[in-house]
Amino acid sequence: MVATSWPGFDPEWSRTIDVWSTSAVDAPGTVRRWHLLDNGAQLSHHGPAPAGTLLCVHGNPTWSYLWRSLLAAGSDPAHPWRVVAVDQLDMGYSERTGTFRRLADRINDLGDLTDALGLDGPVVTVGHDWGGVISLGWALAHPQHVTGVVLTNTAVHQPSDSAIPPALRIALHPAVHPWGTTTSDAFLRVTHSLANPPLPADIRKAYMAPYRGARRRAGVGNFVADIPADASHPSFPALNRVAEGLRELKVPALMLWGPRDPIFSDRYLKDLTSRLPHADVHRFEGAGHLVAEDRNIARPVFEWLAVHGGANGSDSPTVEATPTGSQGLKNGTEREPAGFRPLWDLLGEQAAGPAGGDTAIAEMAPDGTAARPLSWQQLQKTIVDVAAGLREAGVGPGSRVSLMVPPGVDLTVALYACLRLGAVVVVADAGLGTRGLSRAVKGTTPDFLIGIDKALAAASVLGWPGRRISVRDLPAARRRILGVEISLDVLARRGAGVGEDQPTHPVDPTAPAAVLFTSGSTGPAKGVLYTHRQLAAMRDTVAETFGIRSGARLVAGFAPFALLGPALGAVSVTPAMDVTSPRTLTARALADAAAAIDATVVFASPAALRNVLVTRDGVSGAGHKALQGIELLLSAGAPIPEPLLAELQRLLPQASLHTPYGMTEALPVTDISFEQIQAAAAESAAGTVAGAGNGVCVGTPVHGVRVAVVPLAADGTAPGSHPVTEAGVTGEILVSAAHVKETYDRLWLTQRESTSLPGWHRTGDVGHFDGAGRLWVEGRLAHVVTAPGAVVTPVGAEQAIERLDCVRMAAIAGVGPAGTQAVVAVVETVPPTRKAGPAAPQLAGRVRKAALEAGVNVSAVLAVPAQPTDIRHNAKIDRTRLSRWASRVLAGGRPGDP
Repeated sequence: MVATSWPGFDPEWSRTIDVWSTSAVDAPGTVRRWHLLDNGAQLSHHGPAPAGTLLCVHGNPTWSYLWRSLLAAGSDPAHPWRVVAVDQLDMGYSERTGTFRRLADRINDLGDLTDALGLDGPVVTVGHDWGGVISLGWALAHPQHVTGVVLTNTAVHQPSDSAIPPALRIALHPAVHPWGTTTSDAFLRVTHSLANPPLPADIRKAYMAPYRGARRRAGVGNFVADIPADASHPSFPALNRVAEGLRELKVPALMLWGPRDPIFSDRYLKDLTSRLPHADVHRFEGAGHLVAEDRNIARPVFEWLAVHGGANGSDSPTVEATPTGSQGLKNGTEREPAGFRPLWDLLGEQAAGPAGGDTAIAEMAPDGTAARPLSWQQLQKTIVDVAAGLREAGVGPGSRVSLMVPPGVDLTVALYACLRLGAVVVVADAGLGTRGLSRAVKGTTPDFLIGIDKALAAASVLGWPGRRISVRDLPAARRRILGVEISLDVLARRGAGVGEDQPTHPVDPTAPAAVLFTSGSTGPAKGVLYTHRQLAAMRDTVAETFGIRSGARLVAGFAPFALLGPALGAVSVTPAMDVTSPRTLTARALADAAAAIDATVVFASPAALRNVLVTRDGVSGAGHKALQGIELLLSAGAPIPEPLLAELQRLLPQASLHTPYGMTEALPVTDISFEQIQAAAAESAAGTVAGAGNGVCVGTPVHGVRVAVVPLAADGTAPGSHPVTEAGVTGEILVSAAHVKETYDRLWLTQRESTSLPGWHRTGDVGHFDGAGRLWVEGRLAHVVTAPGAVVTPVGAEQAIERLDCVRMAAIAGVGPAGTQAVVAVVETVPPTRKAGPAAPQLAGRVRKAALEAGVNVSAVLAVPAQPTDIRHNAKIDRTRLSRWASRVLAGGRPGDP
């Protein structure tokens, strides 16, 4: 009996149907009773006619209840879709047949059911677990009806060189299988425990309901036994037919994935995308095997259907499968557009020109001397040699190569060698922390991993994918331990004298070139995919905006510019520091690096510059002389207070100080100099320019960039569709430029949100323009506080509080329900407080007064020994984390550290 009180379940969906079976395991004339959830009757009452049918197939050991969110969403008259969620035979509330039904039988069974239902196109199949394979088998058998496929955590192929997942190995073991899957309900309970967050008790009960008693669990055991562990299994041919058939499936595809899945890991996602290279993919970080429970999949499914599903099948597009990252001439006719120059173009010009014998790149040794200098000619030859060696090792167009190498000579060589081959470089630095870095590497599923010894050791321990290449030659025993195949040194030697003779292939400007990761300061770090054209546009924008030309000499204390230097034709040196930990840059290290190349340009993060000022007493007379030669200082990643810039100006008296605003998705966006910051501050204080103030002034758009805002609504969102540039209007900041990223890597929903206004990238930052056309950044959209009757952006009040001599860093956070949030100020004091908790009355009074002068009424003031900041910049405060902590403290919980 199907219960009626489960969460999200509508009893009107439940129905049974008798179906004539054509399965080989059934006698002729056998009729099987199926149970399914079907919202068709509801739609017929409501109208209008559905756009099509979602045919949803569960796996093991779930049932059609898994798809209740799709059933509910499809019943909405605003976007009606008939949703038919089946209970497979021997599963859920369908008939217990007493037969062992293999994969081929189940695909056939599903066809019998859809024939009985009279189901025709347009049909979009939806599958999970082994229901994914079965739904795809049905799709391949019914191409005339299928207009799309949706997959969640499934697999169609088991690599012959790797074992099946440990959880399934245990379940298949003869000593475990009967008891674990049938005699007891252990397999069900273990599967349900994979949900993240844990399933509520009533939902667990709903999933258990059809499987109470060993007789009702026979199908669960048979499903496990039918897993084709190798080619000798009876179901292997059927699985292989589905796997190979996918390569010819041209309909739109969507894959929604939970990476925290001990069964169907990202390697299976990689296999699926290789077979359906045109598929849209969204990985829900933190979600696992039961992704339909862990996240609301109805939203992305129905948004995707709005694009690809078609209306009554009439405009359902087919998609030609063009492998992501493929390089070369499309249809044999496309040529590089006029004016396009690959990222490495200037590097080659420098090598061939009169400066070819001059130093191009170096890195600093701890003793303050330049190490491993390469001339332009040497750098070019090394890149060409390594590229030839990598090509021999199997790296080619579209290969993903994770570069786990610190900025310097080795990283520069590896990066440019890969780009020349058409490979996609993946750059995720150690500044993400161990968990964040591991998440990033696994999520991109690289084909190759080039790393230093420490990174290779982490890859072995943490199970990072990819064939492993070391930077240096390693002893044989160490290579075996780390699983290293070869080294860059060996590849360079093998490629020496070969690379120049090999033909070069035209660069497809639209081909993927790099996946760069965000800082992760506002959630899990996101992979940002750039094409060759966009990387080249970034180079050109930087050159045009800041006047960095061939012959410039750059100290790169910020990883992106350590890689961009050679592309600009600039002599580059990496100071003696851990670039992934900005606070490790000292004034002496900066001075030594500047002296080594007679530097004219410095790029360093705000946290690095703070430490430079703290350690400036360690600079020698010669060091000061080198710093006096700096003509341009660039710093991005977080705002720099005006007093800090004034101190930097004294240390670098000849430098023009610039603090460009940008992000991993688009760098740079705007620019402003120290003098312009001072002028903007004076105009804000005097009130002579409309809209000046309440945020960080980041200047005007740089060369080739357009910026606008979408006004904020009262609930703190930016729902509008009309970008504006009027002074004083606060909204989400939009950017349009040739160097804006192509997409978020395997984050289809995030990408869709970021491009919901055609032609614009939604940055997630909020700000406004002043009457002089300057942009003022007021914080992140996610950090906007919705107080009663007011929307509070954090940065203006934070700046006002930070002007107090007793406050080092301040953060504004919201506590309570949206629309009625209390504004809380969290301050890091000078000197630091010993314990986190409510601020002393005198301090609290001063903070409230300062915030009120900025127009913000603070309800509570809390003090912390140190603000929780992101690892990469050591400057971006995690306000979301602070909000959770402040809620706990104000509710009477133990403060602890945020």
